[in-house]
Amino acid sequence: MRRPRGGPRAAGDQGGGPVTETVDLRVADLHPAVDDPALNSMNFLNEVAQHYPDAVSLAAGRPYEEFLDVAALHRHLDRFRRHLADDLGQSPTQVHRTLLQYGRTKGIVHHLVARNLAVDEDVTVDPEAIVVTVGCQEAMFLVLRALRADPRDVLLAVAPTYVGLTGAARLLDLPVRPVAGGPAGIDLTDLREQVRVARAAGLRPRACYVMPDFANPSGTSIGLTGRRRLLDLAAEEDLLLLEDNPYGLFPAPDAGRLPTLKALDTARRVVYLGSFAKTVLPGARVGYVVADQRVAGADGTVGLLADQLAKIKSMVTVNTSAIAQAVVGGALLEHGCSLVAATVRERAAYGRNLRHLVDGLARRFPAGTSPVRWNVPAGGFFVVLTVPFGVDDALLHRSAREYGVLWTPMAHFYDDGAPVDALRLSVSAVTPDEIDLGLDRLAALVADETARRAATAEVG
Repeated sequence: MRRPRGGPRAAGDQGGGPVTETVDLRVADLHPAVDDPALNSMNFLNEVAQHYPDAVSLAAGRPYEEFLDVAALHRHLDRFRRHLADDLGQSPTQVHRTLLQYGRTKGIVHHLVARNLAVDEDVTVDPEAIVVTVGCQEAMFLVLRALRADPRDVLLAVAPTYVGLTGAARLLDLPVRPVAGGPAGIDLTDLREQVRVARAAGLRPRACYVMPDFANPSGTSIGLTGRRRLLDLAAEEDLLLLEDNPYGLFPAPDAGRLPTLKALDTARRVVYLGSFAKTVLPGARVGYVVADQRVAGADGTVGLLADQLAKIKSMVTVNTSAIAQAVVGGALLEHGCSLVAATVRERAAYGRNLRHLVDGLARRFPAGTSPVRWNVPAGGFFVVLTVPFGVDDALLHRSAREYGVLWTPMAHFYDDGAPVDALRLSVSAVTPDEIDLGLDRLAALVADETARRAATAEVG
């Protein structure tokens, strides 16, 4: 993976030469992860659009902003306040304290999350097995921190992998070993092989991270048969599965929803990572983890993995913002705890945009006449475009600066440093007109870059 270029300069540095100010620390004095490509990638991908505000962004995997409503914050907050008083029987003093004070580490909307999982995912889980977190990113961090118990421990992850997972593992000194993905979402033969290779090397594979529905960044999904086989393999190899599901509610209009791994899980093999960023409000930064695995203590008592995660959380963020949880809780209550019901317009918009993007690619890169290829996901936010030249951050900057379009280099989602001739396009934060404009600009870039490299090869 290439390191993103650029970055903030020290005060007084005008560019064009080395920073000469006195420094107090050097990167070499800090944890190695702070200069790891995965951490650099996350900041780079989050901030690159700010440097090119006039470019059409087919890079951002964020929800469509026109659906976000400030007025809804007050309505949802009041709905949750009434829930505390009317449904849970809290006194005015208790309601005041629940909303405005430090709160329960596991969260105050855990019971509503459990209801949501039952309504939308057919998952029955004890609310006490749920920890409400500061976004799904914290949920990942807590689980990885708990699982990394020994220097021999490793994590497996389907490649290409969400960079936030890789970065969190780096901070915890937990090596990540890739498992082949492919059109089926995961290569189960390779997963079994990677488990056995790791064990033969004296390592302990603790879990495999998977995104079965419309994965970020690949857009691929695991079919129903593949999900059942994956669960069987996890049982045979004594492996946990970390299921991340931020996009599962957004199938294409002509595609149905498949049961989550957690819904199919009868042996508590799945730790389920959830987020309300795409379905309710990204600014609330509320996620959760379902960790119903039984954990035996040194004294012989048996508790939940969620209890152990809560201990870690208490030392990381203490608790998740009660106000943010209340907004999410109110939104759940407003729709009978069904996010399927709450996201009808979002599902329609994302499905429309996905089809518009795929059709637009077909018009601009006709089959049989263009070397450009792409996948057609059954839902979600992302499409991967394969092009006949290497894609890196320098090309992205040139694309934004000279052509006015942003996208994401796929190299950020691999961990071997090899060049990748592909880029990720996102449909979630744009209109059909913006998609057309962005694709026109992207087609011009692809044509010019292909010609330029062909000319260079001829000269060489």
